[in-house]
Amino acid sequence: MINQPRRRRSTTCSVRTARRRRLFGAVRQLPSGRWQARYRGSDGRLHPAPKTYDDRADAERFLAQMDLDQVRGAWIDPAAGAVPLETYVEQWLVERPEELRPRTVDLYGSLLRLHILPTLGPVHLNRISSAAVRTWHASLRQRGVGDSTVAKAYRLLKGILNTAVEDDLIGRNPCRLRRAGAERPPERRPPSLAEVDAIAEAIQPRFRMLVLLADWSGLRYGELAGLSRQRIDMLHGVIHVREQLIETADHRRFLAAPKTSAGVRSVAVPPHLLPEIEAHLDLYVDASPDAMVFAGARGALLTRSNFQVVWHRALVDAGVPHYRFHDLRHLAATLAAVSGATTRELMLRMGHSSPRAAMVYQHATSDRDRTIAEAMSRLVTPTPLPPPGAQHGQA
Repeated sequence: MINQPRRRRSTTCSVRTARRRRLFGAVRQLPSGRWQARYRGSDGRLHPAPKTYDDRADAERFLAQMDLDQVRGAWIDPAAGAVPLETYVEQWLVERPEELRPRTVDLYGSLLRLHILPTLGPVHLNRISSAAVRTWHASLRQRGVGDSTVAKAYRLLKGILNTAVEDDLIGRNPCRLRRAGAERPPERRPPSLAEVDAIAEAIQPRFRMLVLLADWSGLRYGELAGLSRQRIDMLHGVIHVREQLIETADHRRFLAAPKTSAGVRSVAVPPHLLPEIEAHLDLYVDASPDAMVFAGARGALLTRSNFQVVWHRALVDAGVPHYRFHDLRHLAATLAAVSGATTRELMLRMGHSSPRAAMVYQHATSDRDRTIAEAMSRLVTPTPLPPPGAQHGQA
């Protein structure tokens, strides 16, 4: 007798739930024998679920889940995501919350055109499953696309679909592959100081200081190519980074602020380089404050492709391996780390916005650590110790 009212309330609740589900949607069997769930959209009409089911129970579970999501305020209309990815991307690029830099637009365009849209472009957002993303990601690797490019393409797709979630077009992002967006570029050996000196001697004289400044200041190519006379403080031996040269895929060139606030910085120049900087300014730079420190023979802004020709010719003439110009920045960061710069100091000097980027260069201090260890041993061992491995006959 005591439990009877509870049973009546439970029965009443079940009736209300069933009535609500009938109002929200319905399940029916199709002539093919498969079961179809239909839900009531914002227009008040019944719409078919994105797929049909083998048995009635699966269709009812879909409808029950959608009903529960609606009660919780988490319901996403499956029909809202019936938009091809390629169509949504056009809107996504236009409505980005932050303004994309020209080189970023070029990169996104290349990744979309070559690696994302050929496979996933025609697929509706609500049909891009985790399995589809996994298959697409594996296909890129099977085609021999570079690891760095695959990671960039995955991050771009994930970012686009994150916005689709925010727009209530899909319930959750199907990009859930662990570490698929992490880039792991192979470690490159930076040139030695002797090799840098050889390159500086072999390159056209007007670019000698460009090589040396990249090596000792760590400025990026764009920051050096966008450097004007007024940004060099010879009195205090400091370079103020305020602009960088931007070059787009269609070869437009212009000066713009650094990409991040961390890129706006002042970098101290090693004192031994100051006389050479002064000589360069006297020989190759107009007296105007806004004159470019590094320019073509006719004073025009540098063109990356033209400078690469000059750079590679200098490498051949110097008889050194095929280094990238960016490897000079790697060497500069390594020299700063070996000289004792902390992670925070490296971040400030190199213009990094995160500690992770700066810590990449601190692995180089292992050589310095070996020197320290050997010096410690000499405190208790008067005679010189053989190098590690010598006692085992190693070279």
